[in-house]
Parts: sequence; structure tokens; C-alpha cells
Amino acid sequence: MTNKFTPGLLLLALAMAFPAVAADKPTAKAAAKATHTPARGAARALAAEQVAMTPVVLSPEQMGIAEKVLVGKINCELGSVVLMTHDEHSPGRFFLDMGNKRYTMLPVVTSTGAVRLEEESSGAVWIQLGNKSMLMNQKEGKRLADECMNPDQLLVAQALERNPQPGLLDAPKDALVPIGAGGAVQELVPNPEPPPKAKAKKKSK
Repeated sequence: MTNKFTPGLLLLALAMAFPAVAADKPTAKAAAKATHTPARGAARALAAEQVAMTPVVLSPEQMGIAEKVLVGKINCELGSVVLMTHDEHSPGRFFLDMGNKRYTMLPVVTSTGAVRLEEESSGAVWIQLGNKSMLMNQKEGKRLADECMNPDQLLVAQALERNPQPGLLDAPKDALVPIGAGGAVQELVPNPEPPPKAKAKKKSK
């Protein structure tokens, strides 16, 4: 009896197995598609990044501004931190990192001579003064970071607090102002005191 039913059991087992194999095929295809989709997205992002990072040619005036840009970690108000770094593949271009955002900045020539960097696509603008820097978004009309100072700028700000800039009618005051990188200081030439006025002699009677 067992021998007669053995072929039937084998056929039944095969019939039950084939639908399972057929059902697995769409799942495998879906898994393969899911695996390739992120890879394609990453490849496109990499290609876009490579296009964005094409070296740029700057004018002599822009390169002159780039030489004045302060790089490194810069602390700002409200605990914000900015990291300014050189683009090693394109002289004169900089990366400004703040939080999870990165801006690709290029020097812009200004009539005032201030150090100004911009990322045209986002509207980000970095203004560097002697005593502080700030990051703005000119498209949105708001400041993203203010009172940003590296060690050299902090020394300048402290010197200005001790010796405020004189008004138009005030005589200049002496001050110690940091000059160059590393916080080196140079004493300004003292403003000479005006000579005392001679007192008029009283005429003797």
C-alpha cells in the first residue's frame, strides 16, 4: 500500500513547492530594486557635488580678499560655532560649516574694502570685520550668526572696549591693537598732550 501512494505524495509535494518559489520571485525583485535605488541616488548626489566642486578661477582682487579671510573654529553668540576652511582643490574658495549646513563661499569685491564671502545659490553672506564677523542670508533678510570672533578679533574687540573709537571732535586715544595672525600686539604712538597754556602775569600796581 505504501509503494502505491508514494508517487502521489511526491507530486503533491512538488505542486505545493512551486507556488512558494513563484511567490518568492517578486519579493526578490523588489528587494533588488530597493537595494539599487539608494545607490543610484548616492551616485547622482556625488555627481552633483563633483560638478559643484569644479575649480573656479578668481580675479586678482578676489584672491587679495581671500588672503585676508580668517579660517578655523569661530565662536559666535548664543553658542553657535562656525568652521571656516580652505577648499584645497580651488584656491580662494572656502567652506563654511555651521551645524548641519555647509556653504561654499567665494570672495566678493566691495567698495568699502571689507572682507565679504558669498554663496549665490543660497544667498549666504559672510562679512568679516576687524573685531567680529557675521553670517547673513540676504535672500531671507535675516542673520544666521552674529558676534563671531576668532582669537585675533576678540583681542581687537577687547581693545575697542577699553579704548572706544573717538568721535570726529575727539582727539585720538592710545590703544594696544592686535596686528597680524597669532594675536601679536603693537602699541600705537601716544597722542601728545597739548602744552599747558601760559598764565598771564598780573601787572604790579
